[in-house]
Amino acid sequence: MNRRTAHRWLRVLRTPVGRTAAVLVSVVLVLAVIGPAPWAARADAVDTANILAGPSGRHWAGTDNLGRDIAFRVLAATRLSVGLALSATAISLLAGLLLGAAPWLLGRRLGRLVTGAVQIAIAFPSLFLALFFAVVFGVGATGAVLAIGLAGAPNFARLVQTLLAGVASRDFVAAAQIAGVGRFRILIRHLLPNIAEPLVVNVTMGAGGALLAFAGLSFLGLGVQPPAYDWGRLLYDGIGVLYLNPAAAIAPALAVLVAGLALNLLGESVAKGFGMDALVGLPAAATPSPAAPAGTAPPMADSADRGPASDVVLDVRNLTVSFPAAAGVIRPVRGVTFSIGRGEAVAVVGESGSGKSLTALAVSRLIDAAGRVDADRLHLLGTDLREPDSAVQRRLLGSSLAMVFQDPASSFNPTQRIGRQLAEISRHHHGLGRRAAFTRAVDRLRAVRITDPERRARQYPHEFSGGMRQRAMIGMGLMGSPALIVADEPTTALDVTVQRQVLDLLTAIRRSDDVALLLISHDVAVVSEVCDRVLVMYAGRIVEDLPTDRLMTGALHPYTRALAAVVPRMDSSRERPLPVIPGRPVDPADVPQGCAYAARCPLASPRCRAEDPPLQRHPSGHRVACWHARPEPAQADSVRPATSGDRS
Repeated sequence: MNRRTAHRWLRVLRTPVGRTAAVLVSVVLVLAVIGPAPWAARADAVDTANILAGPSGRHWAGTDNLGRDIAFRVLAATRLSVGLALSATAISLLAGLLLGAAPWLLGRRLGRLVTGAVQIAIAFPSLFLALFFAVVFGVGATGAVLAIGLAGAPNFARLVQTLLAGVASRDFVAAAQIAGVGRFRILIRHLLPNIAEPLVVNVTMGAGGALLAFAGLSFLGLGVQPPAYDWGRLLYDGIGVLYLNPAAAIAPALAVLVAGLALNLLGESVAKGFGMDALVGLPAAATPSPAAPAGTAPPMADSADRGPASDVVLDVRNLTVSFPAAAGVIRPVRGVTFSIGRGEAVAVVGESGSGKSLTALAVSRLIDAAGRVDADRLHLLGTDLREPDSAVQRRLLGSSLAMVFQDPASSFNPTQRIGRQLAEISRHHHGLGRRAAFTRAVDRLRAVRITDPERRARQYPHEFSGGMRQRAMIGMGLMGSPALIVADEPTTALDVTVQRQVLDLLTAIRRSDDVALLLISHDVAVVSEVCDRVLVMYAGRIVEDLPTDRLMTGALHPYTRALAAVVPRMDSSRERPLPVIPGRPVDPADVPQGCAYAARCPLASPRCRAEDPPLQRHPSGHRVACWHARPEPAQADSVRPATSGDRS
């Protein structure tokens, strides 16, 4: 248990409700552990002279129809009552974990079937399910445990599905997928540890519910059978003599009430102390993605000229990413074509929603299961990434592709030490032992300029600053021998000084190891200093592919010139408002006919609104998709001063 978790538990115990619940639960558990032995003789002693006697100094809760002491029988029944409730809770948790993790392990289609079955089961009251399973499994303690356990499984399954869906979208899970780690290993090492705390809360409350449910089944005669007895069975016997000795029913009922209340109070205290909400909803099932019809985007022209095929690290031709929606199929990436050579740094720039990050995710095979990726070619080091998932692909992605995500705070698993997370790649792909893999992790942290790497490798992510986490993320990519680094907005969450350090580090790695770099950014100034070539994206398409040195003065597309013109400069007048690109970006669900930029372009003509220009080579040397492509410096022909109505 790390210090953070220990502090949370101390915070739980400091509250009055938490202390009260902890004391009550401790008393119940101690009585259960001690078991019936200390009270067995008094509990089973038959005294025909004191049959159905009322409460007295000798018999605090009176006696039953055989003269046995009811108070001692309640104490003796603690172990069986608590043990059966915990057993049923364990079955609910285990079955819930299996059903909840099924969509992650089995994939979209089979996962949808499991999710549908869980939704149907959730629609029925738990008591109804428990009675149904009790009839199926038969009368007795074993049947009741299975009945209550399986009746509680759908609730746990829904909880697990919801929690896993939230954690699975985190960057450290994507990093593990890129590293080629299998789904089961990701589930065990990355997903389940991050949902352990809310599971503890719900298991505690579930145990209280199971205790009450088990007492109910025994009271109905479907649970524990004579001569064995639990609190529910004692309550059943006490109800029969309620008018002769009310304490015979009150004593076991009070035991059920105190134990159930203690478990529920403890669960609520833990939920508040950990800052969680124990009430969760069921995520909607993933919608199957229909096949994308052909002919949705004009064919792209030839890619930038490359050298020999062996020098091409990434080759992408006519890449399309589509998602199903109520109104039809949405294609946020439409026919993207480009390639990257060894040691080359290529930037992808554009406004939010232009398809930059989705292009990077498609290359990294990280598109959500509901999405569909189509391409005429999608090759990394000559390997076709369109083929079904295989060990060869996972090994290639794990050793040859490094991914640097936008948010360094979510790039690492918060439940594991940094060194262990880096070492996982070498243990999984390179066959190194635990110590050798950790030694390499320390070396990679040193390579990315983290001071005292031996100590840092044993720390948790929350003990790192944002810049250190980003550098450690780069170090994770260097655990293999990457040929391509994909950096998706790697400096957005960092201050200016740390941004420069991260960019300098990426540049140094690229030059020293001849590594290709694909940098996703919206900051034209950043890419101008780091990259050799720029891909400008708008509405899911590449509208211009040009060398970086032409970005500010030799751009051909009006959109590229507008992006360059809105970059603040040191000599910009402070008296004038910053310029903006007029209008709003195109909604991927409603891409207009013709050129998507026409509504915002000052050069637009009727042809622009009717025909979408192909990406083709211009006489100036680089590729551009515009009917009015012409070399002009970045100026205010495509921008205007900001006003209160601007949203772009």
